[in-house]
Amino acid sequence: MRPLTTLAKIVRRGKRPPPAIIDDQRVLLLFKNRAELKKAYGELQEEVHRLKDRVKQQEGATARVQEMLAALETRLGAVETGYPALVFYQLRSLWQHGRRILDEFAGELASQQEERERRAFLAECNRRLFARRQGIESRLRAAEAQHAGAHARTAELVATRAKLTRFWHYFKRRELDCRLRAARAEAAAADLALADARAAAEQLNAEPAPEFPGLSVEARRAINLAVIAYAEVLCLRLADTPLVALAREATSRREVADQYGERRDCERLIAEIGRARAALDAKANIAHEVRSRVERLKATARYRKETDTTPVAESIALVEGDVLAGQPLGGKRAARMPNVLAEDTWDLFRVLLR
Repeated sequence: MRPLTTLAKIVRRGKRPPPAIIDDQRVLLLFKNRAELKKAYGELQEEVHRLKDRVKQQEGATARVQEMLAALETRLGAVETGYPALVFYQLRSLWQHGRRILDEFAGELASQQEERERRAFLAECNRRLFARRQGIESRLRAAEAQHAGAHARTAELVATRAKLTRFWHYFKRRELDCRLRAARAEAAAADLALADARAAAEQLNAEPAPEFPGLSVEARRAINLAVIAYAEVLCLRLADTPLVALAREATSRREVADQYGERRDCERLIAEIGRARAALDAKANIAHEVRSRVERLKATARYRKETDTTPVAESIALVEGDVLAGQPLGGKRAARMPNVLAEDTWDLFRVLLR
């Protein structure tokens, strides 16, 4: 720092700095630039290493995908392995189709309930705001009246006091002075009350509009129970087939499974999957079926905490005598039915509201 100070003094005096000081300044600038360049170079090196690692990871992922595609092409190229591959991916598609139905159903219910709760929230906020505004305006009017009255009384006393100029008005002036001090104190208090009332009115006008906090816990619980009921209805529509279990197993695997039999068996499964998709899409009587199952779930569902929106899985298990459209699900058929929440059927946990 000393060469810089000396150089600044020399420049202010209008003299040419000596070569030694100029050289010191250049050396300092050189070291400063060198340190900055080394720091920037180190940061660039770290960024290069990170990018190289990401490229390697992406290359590995790309290689795995290419291997999977090559294996799939090989499977589809042969009849004995092509049909099982078709069944495998159609089962995965069936599972995703069920999840998509539940996702759309949950979104529709959430949108409707949010609109209702938002309107109720705004109505309640407006009611409270109106009550507060009425109270503040009433307080402001009272403060203004008190302010006007206090200042009017003070002015009246001042005018009366000004008329008492004779010496024999001494005792009246003393009495008026006492009354005037009390009136001025009352006027000062009225000024403060009016200022507070005006500040409260300004604060109320400056308050931002309240934000909707979102769906209540009760609403999210009701929507989740309806979604769980819908998932059970979808499973019940396929209760006479093994497709739910096969679709779950196919979804949990990354590679094609060769367990669907020969070509004839695969064709039969493909046709059955087509009928299952149509059964899942059917909307006839769906509202009644979901409503009846929601009533059962409400009676048995339990929650670990007051803030939980998803019930305990064991509390909503199917029981003997459970019905859908008046048909008892006893014996073997009831045994096939999964606990949709415990087994995460149709990826239910990704659909339920938190």
